[in-house]
Amino acid sequence: MALIILLILLGLIVILLTYGIIIYNGLINLKHNISKAWSNIDVLLKQRYDELPKLVSVCEGYMQHEQAVLENVTRARSMMDAAGSEKQVTEASNAITAALRSLFAVVENYPDLKADRAFRQLQARVSQLEDQIADRRELYNESVNLFNIRIEQFPDVMVASMMRLEERELWKIDPGHREDVAMKFTPRA
Repeated sequence: MALIILLILLGLIVILLTYGIIIYNGLINLKHNISKAWSNIDVLLKQRYDELPKLVSVCEGYMQHEQAVLENVTRARSMMDAAGSEKQVTEASNAITAALRSLFAVVENYPDLKADRAFRQLQARVSQLEDQIADRRELYNESVNLFNIRIEQFPDVMVASMMRLEERELWKIDPGHREDVAMKFTPRA
């Protein structure tokens, strides 16, 4: 009888240990999925970052009266240089997106620039990168959401607290980016 109880207890311990290992491995998998999703965003942000000086350079010749718009793009790019944390990178990326939206809106007032082949290619490339970044942000947020749910659910919360896992922040868009871009036309002299 004592042997049966001992075997049952040993079986329960093995089952609980196995279950704990499964939870641990699942949480590790989610943690690394977040890192991978962030890295994918980072690659696209770097590609967009590299295209910005070319875009500004092409626009400068045509948009002599719109220096503020070009300076906003350059300022936003500098924010990316200074960004150290994920939150700062998110803020810098949002600033670049807003500056590009403003730039592309103002470009509508410059038919010669719109017709420039180099500008059209750069605009298409940056727009493509923006679309890819948006897709990756969605994947990142999905990964973060799954992770945050798991570390709060029982029994995962017990393993997560032993691992000292903390809730991750979703990629949020600055509320100002939900507004339409203000367009201002300054006629050429």
